[in-house]
Amino acid sequence: MKLIQKLKEIWSIEELRQRILLTLGLIVIYRLGTYITLPGINPLALETLKTQGSSGILGLVNLFAGGAFSRASVFALGIMPYISASIAIQLLTMAIPYFQKLQKEGESGRRELNQYTRLLTIVVTAFQSMGYVVYLRNADAGAILPNLSTSLFWVSTVITLTAGTLFVMWMGEKITDKGIGNGISLIIMVGILARFPGSIVEEFSARLTKGGLIAFVIELAFLIVVIGACILLIQGTRRIPVQYAKRNIVQGGKMMQGGGVRQYLPLKLNASGVMPIIFAQAIMFLPATIAQFLPGFDQNGKFLIAFNDIKSVPYNLTYFILIVAFTYFYTALIVNPTQIADDLKRNSGFIPGVKPGKKTEDFIDSVISRITLPGAVFLGLVAILPAIVMMFDVNRGFALFFGGSSILIMVGVILDTLQTIETYLLNRHYDGLTSSGRIKGRQGQMYQTSY
Repeated sequence: MKLIQKLKEIWSIEELRQRILLTLGLIVIYRLGTYITLPGINPLALETLKTQGSSGILGLVNLFAGGAFSRASVFALGIMPYISASIAIQLLTMAIPYFQKLQKEGESGRRELNQYTRLLTIVVTAFQSMGYVVYLRNADAGAILPNLSTSLFWVSTVITLTAGTLFVMWMGEKITDKGIGNGISLIIMVGILARFPGSIVEEFSARLTKGGLIAFVIELAFLIVVIGACILLIQGTRRIPVQYAKRNIVQGGKMMQGGGVRQYLPLKLNASGVMPIIFAQAIMFLPATIAQFLPGFDQNGKFLIAFNDIKSVPYNLTYFILIVAFTYFYTALIVNPTQIADDLKRNSGFIPGVKPGKKTEDFIDSVISRITLPGAVFLGLVAILPAIVMMFDVNRGFALFFGGSSILIMVGVILDTLQTIETYLLNRHYDGLTSSGRIKGRQGQMYQTSY
């Protein structure tokens, strides 16, 4: 009954209702687009693509694209080129002074950075589209591309895939501006969730055949536990108290002394999000990718086989170490103790018991180093969890939802979306979605109390 009451409250807010309907409408359009085959492709001859697109880096791309990659859809590349361009621009803001300046210019700088990201997306998509054409021709040229002019197919496919990715990018930005939550993240999450029901049905059928329904129930229970652990990983913070000095303020023509305020500086247990997993996955796919371009390389060698098998010990050990290393690397890039210490000093803030300036910087750096270790280890365990689950005879498609970037993206996006809806409810003087306290998303928050 309380759930129905909350849904009525959500629906009664006109602006929120319009945003939800817009978001759902654009998501439906995106899902329909993933089933529209590219011009010149024989839809009945795509079984080869479905088989090849279920493993390796192609399986990862197909997962994020919601199956559109293996269906040779107009949205086959999904939103991944935009993600790649965004990561590149983000790295440039840390390395090039011009982009650093744009990042500090507020809204105008953000708009210009977004424009650079869109332009770079076009370039990345064009190159990936040409690679996709090569992939199609190598997969089964006779069946998939019957009686087509090579040059005509190249031009039409590159243009179609580029336009498809730009359209998906536009839908994501439209959801962010006029819908609910972060549109790009929602599109990725929808693509991942699209394969979840089919994976559950497939796993249920397999367990039913083997007579192991109890095992299936245990799997679902363990999945719930993993989701809860991921929520703790995403929301976990170390709150450092920050005291702000009292200031003289003018009120009613009189000079008065404002009271000091204590706030908390939230340092995330996992400030890097899913980026270490994405970086590590890219590194792990390099051996197989390079081997394809080396004719004399032994494709059946023990080294290549080990690093193509996600259940092998060498693969998972290397994967785990890379994630821990990339977690520290990416956290060092996005969390700057020097800047935090300077901002506190500029705003007359200080950490009780710690001198402003260099001492504050060293203190924050030491705290980040300590909390990053358990976060990195936890993230590494989540990443290799699908391989561990598959050792218990769990279907590969269903096992991928027990860990990796997919489950972290799903949990993080759902938390962010619920937080947005809860903000609308609280602003309209309704109760929040939970009775135990406000939902916290992936973004750090400042907790303020009077002192």
